[in-house]
Amino acid sequence: MRKIIYLSLALVIMASCKDKNAETQTETEPYIEEELDVITRVYPENLTEVFDAHGGIDAWNEMETLEFSVEKPGGYEITTTDLKDRYALIEMPKNTIGFDGEVLWTKNKDNTVFKGNPESYYNLMFYFYAMPFVLADDGTMYAEADSLTFDGKTYPGIQISYENGVGVSSNDEYILYYDADSHQMTWLAYKGANAENEKSNEWHFIKYSNWQEVEGMLLPETMVWYNVENNRPTTPNHEVKFVSPMLTTVKMDIRVYGRPEGGELIQ
Repeated sequence: MRKIIYLSLALVIMASCKDKNAETQTETEPYIEEELDVITRVYPENLTEVFDAHGGIDAWNEMETLEFSVEKPGGYEITTTDLKDRYALIEMPKNTIGFDGEVLWTKNKDNTVFKGNPESYYNLMFYFYAMPFVLADDGTMYAEADSLTFDGKTYPGIQISYENGVGVSSNDEYILYYDADSHQMTWLAYKGANAENEKSNEWHFIKYSNWQEVEGMLLPETMVWYNVENNRPTTPNHEVKFVSPMLTTVKMDIRVYGRPEGGELIQ
C-alpha cells in the first residue's frame, strides 16, 4: 500500500510539473520527454546456448514455483521453492524444513531430530536440480574452463564463481560441462567452501544423464554422483532420481513457507 501511495504522489507531481512546463515553454526551449532504457542482462554466448537447449532463460524467468520429489527411506522428500524469492519448504517423512525469506525453521515428527545442517540443506538439492538456470542468478561471474574428457568424449566447460557476499557461501565454485553438439548440460563439477567460507581444493562431480520436459523446460530426471581421483570423475557412486516435477507461473502464498505452530526457529 505504501508503494502505491508513493507512486500516486509521484504521478501527481510529474503531471503538475508537465503542465507547468507546457505553459512556460518557448520555441527555443522545447519540452523534452526522456525515454527509459530497459537493461537486459547479457550472458556468455555458450551459456546462452545451454539455456536455449533447456527451454530458454526467458521462459524460465516466467515461472514462479518449482516442486519435485525424491524417494527416501520411509517415504518421499518433497521440495517446493519460490523461484523469485527462494522461499523453500522441504517435507520429509519425519522432518520438515522451511524458509520464508527471514526465518529458517524445522519441525520434527515422533521426536525425530533432523540429522543434518538445515542452513545448508534447505536449498541444496534445489540448486542442483534447477541447473543450469540458477547459474543466471545475480552476482554470478563466468569464465572459460578447461574441457573435461570422459570415456573418449570431450565436454567444453564454463567456470562459475560469485561476487563477495553473494549467497550463504560466496566461495563456492562450479564448472558446467556441456555436450558440444546439443549444448545440453552433461556434467557439474563443484567444490564448496568450509564453515569459515574458505575455498576447497577438492572437486566433486555429478553427471546429468537423463532429462524430462516440464512446461517446456528440460529438468533432470536422474543425477549420478561419481567417485573422483585427481579431481576427475572415475566410476558411479550413487544415483538420485526425481519424480513428480511441477513448474508453474503461479506464486504460492508466503504462508506456505512460514513457521507452523511447534516449529523450531533455527538461529
